[in-house]
Amino acid sequence: MSIEAVKEFPSAEADTAAYAEARRDLACAFRWAARLGYHEGVANHFSLAVSDDGGRFLVNPYGRHWARLKASDLVLVDADDAGDLVTSRTVDPTAFNIHGPIHKAVPQARCLLHTHMKHATVLTCLKDSSLPPIDQNTMRFYGKVAVDDDFAGMALEAAEGDRLARALGDKSVLLMGNHGVVVSGPTVGKAFDALYYFEKACEAVVTAYMTGKPLRVAADAVARRTVAEWERYAELAERHFAELKAMLDELEPDYRS
Repeated sequence: MSIEAVKEFPSAEADTAAYAEARRDLACAFRWAARLGYHEGVANHFSLAVSDDGGRFLVNPYGRHWARLKASDLVLVDADDAGDLVTSRTVDPTAFNIHGPIHKAVPQARCLLHTHMKHATVLTCLKDSSLPPIDQNTMRFYGKVAVDDDFAGMALEAAEGDRLARALGDKSVLLMGNHGVVVSGPTVGKAFDALYYFEKACEAVVTAYMTGKPLRVAADAVARRTVAEWERYAELAERHFAELKAMLDELEPDYRS
């Protein structure tokens, strides 16, 4: 069952099967991100909104490696009241400052995946961080990527999250100049599938740039048609994630605990 089925914040006294599965989904995303090399030490963060208004969300605990995270390790956070979670370093302050405001301000961003993965981050370091439509994977994101050109530090202030929420707007991906990327989605499965394909898209662009030869950029009409064709495979994202969970069930079943 997807997190879309959770209509109210599930308290400890009134847990739900959907909430438990949401925790397992997010834990699976962390494990696979580590397997794919999307992690960076014990930094970066994934989150999942579990209330209708996005004000309450699950996030990874501070200083824990993604390869070891379990469903029960995830921390429940109130975007309006961090309590002592940040001061005690239970949750990274940058996670609270980035994810909380975006979840509250961008309703469709139920799941937020923030990484410094290699090729996406390389793209954020270029003067022109746009993603040209040069293959099917890059065309999947045509018109869906926002670029933030105003990096001013490590998001240690709450106002930075508000600014990033405005920068993301109605897009599904935010390329954070000089920083990294945030990929959003309505479920963990859809967000993770987008994260995977976005890194593949960035890898194609960065590699093409490295040749020093002119890019074969598709016409806008072709890129728009390809986006529409991707939508005809909308169910493939959840199928992809279901396969990842099935493999992890065999290889590292402790992620579910």
